[in-house]
Amino acid sequence: MVELVSKTQSFDGSQCQYRHRSDVLDCEMQFSVFLPSMAEKDQRFPVLYWLSGLTCTDENFSQKAGAQRMAAELGIALVIPDTSPRGDDVADEEGYDLGKGAGFYVNATQAPWKAHYRMYDYVVEELPKLIEANFPVSDRRAISGHSMGGHGALTIALKNPQRYTSVSAFSPICNPMACPWGEKALAAYLGQDRSLWEAYDATALLSQATVQLPMLISQGEEDQFLQEQLKPNALKAAARAAGYPLKLEFHAGYDHSYYFIATFIEQHLRFHADYLLHID
Repeated sequence: MVELVSKTQSFDGSQCQYRHRSDVLDCEMQFSVFLPSMAEKDQRFPVLYWLSGLTCTDENFSQKAGAQRMAAELGIALVIPDTSPRGDDVADEEGYDLGKGAGFYVNATQAPWKAHYRMYDYVVEELPKLIEANFPVSDRRAISGHSMGGHGALTIALKNPQRYTSVSAFSPICNPMACPWGEKALAAYLGQDRSLWEAYDATALLSQATVQLPMLISQGEEDQFLQEQLKPNALKAAARAAGYPLKLEFHAGYDHSYYFIATFIEQHLRFHADYLLHID
């Protein structure tokens, strides 16, 4: 069951926020949905799932990216989950890169995180079932995200290519096993056995992929996290070695902010529309 928190009109569609009880995360969760205006009574829209980055909630993308206009024009629904479990009973830690707001889209196996931090299962299984049962959408899905959410989008798509038509990312954490953000989070959530981390590392997963999805990555050259944290060239090298059709674009002058996302979100939505709207 979903409970409407807020609703506003945008480009003749509806931008809404909902609350529900998550069985997977064992807590109350919020998510945002944009639905284009319905031209036909029984119309069902394909869905782009957007995964946000560190410290974000479900509201950052819906308020800052300016995606509604193009989503309305293309006839694509947008679904934006929160970035972690929430609530007084949910484990947390001081700092922005572990705990609430920093779920890293993994299934945690270590205490105290394993009680609630199962964002992988939430995004892959529970949330789509909820969306498809309660909203006028189809089961045609694409996935995208930013930074930590870009990491989530890439790893989820690479592990579940049958569930998505395409994947894209802005400034993703491409090789978390080899960067400070990723090493801290993966050690805390999964333990010290680094072989277990490969299941949530896009570079490792892409090098082993047997099914190839259309993949677009946009990266700003002035991103302050580019060299130490994001490491897109590691993913690029893995794609070249594996013959994976990665489209990686570097953009001069752009940083890690939502100004970058807002500038290129139309390109990403049109990229996904080529696959979401094409029925074989």
